Amino acid sequence: MLQTLIDFWSQHSLRILDIVGTIVGLWYLWLEYRASINLWIVGIIMPAIYIFTYLEAKLYADFGLQIYYLLAAVYGWLSWRFGKQKNNNREVPVTHIPRKFLELSMVAFLILWTLISGILYRFTDSNVPFYDGFINALSVVALWMLARKYVDQWLVWMVVDIVSCALYIYKGIPFTAGLYGIYSVIAFFGYRKWLKLMRNDVIQKE
Repeated sequence: MLQTLIDFWSQHSLRILDIVGTIVGLWYLWLEYRASINLWIVGIIMPAIYIFTYLEAKLYADFGLQIYYLLAAVYGWLSWRFGKQKNNNREVPVTHIPRKFLELSMVAFLILWTLISGILYRFTDSNVPFYDGFINALSVVALWMLARKYVDQWLVWMVVDIVSCALYIYKGIPFTAGLYGIYSVIAFFGYRKWLKLMRNDVIQKE
């Protein structure tokens, strides 16, 4: 019996992880859309699943990024939780990213893309080093923007999601590809939702 389970896992592990990760990812997306602080709790669970998914699929940059996601989830929770205390116990407001941070983010993205892609190209057997590097470098920036509760993070995620969807179809993880296809659509509505939240914050302050 045990050997049967081991054999089944070895043959279908990627598909199982793909499905479970997709379910957790949808949960995460719903919480993000609502700007719920609980998204960071799910944000710890999801990378733990995708660490193994991306390793199986030989998407090494995505694999490494999950470690960053785990750490960023802790930072995001602390930022939202204690930022609320600094804001007179009101929810941390949604804002636009300041121009100086936007420019720094663009520079950081280009540096990370070059660095990650170069490492993948030289030291791994990845056949998509530049695409993998692109979505991961951009994801690092987008997740930082989410932790700071910048509404513009949705626009960045939209680009990440569209490119990721195509890449995961190519790499044979269709459920995750479908998840990112959904992400790209929800990102549009998430952007509109957060804009409304931002306007409400401004009205309340007035």
